[in-house]
Amino acid sequence: MLSRGNRVTTADEFRAVVRRGRRVSTCAGVYYFLPADALAPARFGFIVSRAVGSAVTRNLLRRRLRAVARELVDSGMLGRDIVIRPLPAAPRLSFGELRADVVSALAPRRVPA
Repeated sequence: MLSRGNRVTTADEFRAVVRRGRRVSTCAGVYYFLPADALAPARFGFIVSRAVGSAVTRNLLRRRLRAVARELVDSGMLGRDIVIRPLPAAPRLSFGELRADVVSALAPRRVPA
């Protein structure tokens, strides 16, 4: 579970990241990034629509994404707000494939600091 300090929580925060942030698309999702205070821990938000699947599928996918986000925060990711919007192909990926997709999308070469 992500702590409160590592979550994008309000609608205004989500809106700011999606509208003003940079976007990276992969086969499994769309990732929005907005630079924040360089010393602040990374914050994550998730937008999982009904197009992804049933409620059970959406909740499982959200839990998996939170676990990946927790790993990234624990590894020391700082200075950005990130909103992840999985696409309908995401539930078909294994946890390892999903983790690899998220990590590659968040790689420094693809995302400005």
